[in-house]
Amino acid sequence: MNASRIARRFASLRGKGRAGLVTFITAGDPDLETSSAILAGLADAGADVIELGMPFSDPMADGPSIQAAGQRALAAGHTMRRTLDMVARFREDDDETPIVLMGYFNPIHHMGADAFAAEVRRAGVDGLIVVDLPPEEEEVLREPAVAVGIDLIRLVAPSTGDARINQLMANAGGFIYYVSVAGITGTKSATRAAITAGVARIRAASELPVAVGFGIRTPEQVAEVASVADAAVVGSAIVDRIADAHKILGRAAETVVEDALAFVRELAAGVRADRNTEVE
Repeated sequence: MNASRIARRFASLRGKGRAGLVTFITAGDPDLETSSAILAGLADAGADVIELGMPFSDPMADGPSIQAAGQRALAAGHTMRRTLDMVARFREDDDETPIVLMGYFNPIHHMGADAFAAEVRRAGVDGLIVVDLPPEEEEVLREPAVAVGIDLIRLVAPSTGDARINQLMANAGGFIYYVSVAGITGTKSATRAAITAGVARIRAASELPVAVGFGIRTPEQVAEVASVADAAVVGSAIVDRIADAHKILGRAAETVVEDALAFVRELAAGVRADRNTEVE
């Protein structure tokens, strides 16, 4: 079987001697047109992997910023079908940048796991992070997803014990997402020492790349994480930038897109600065 987009991207990053930038936006936030335009520009702005949030009405692991983004998207009429259509349109121009859908099992269950797996594959999705579906209960989704080449990406937290980490590595794919702080998204940051220790524990159990997220908001923090992990994940800070520009500049304004992508370019410099490489 050919290597997945995720595997190819991290292999490419290793070849360049640098870590990657993983960016998160919520699909449909603040509306379909604006969100689609931001998605279309993320790779050129420096995103190496894109996480696309699936809006859901009860996002228990998300902080205020991403909760509000999901509510804006749902209020604007966003649906799972529109999320998949966004990915399919993205793939018309970009067949290389990995896309990971992140969210909750309820909308997947509503569509049906088999149908969902087939549809995400058809759209061009590469991986799934389903935050409320533990490995013990994921067989309903794992089997159809793996059958069509979709990676199931594991979450590991600071509180996860070594024995549990070993259990989580079974059937893991793509990369490991290290949730660097306990709690909800976007509310606090971990120290470099804590991140380094957490990444080391994961690497002792898995050869998959490790991406570190939660609480990373600045190019400086991105650079710090990039020095010890395979990728830095930025979500709430980008979502906040979109929300702030949308509030000030108005619905679907072109400048909202420009402002969000300018911020991603700043963040992307953090994974490239120490190695004197340019945004591709």
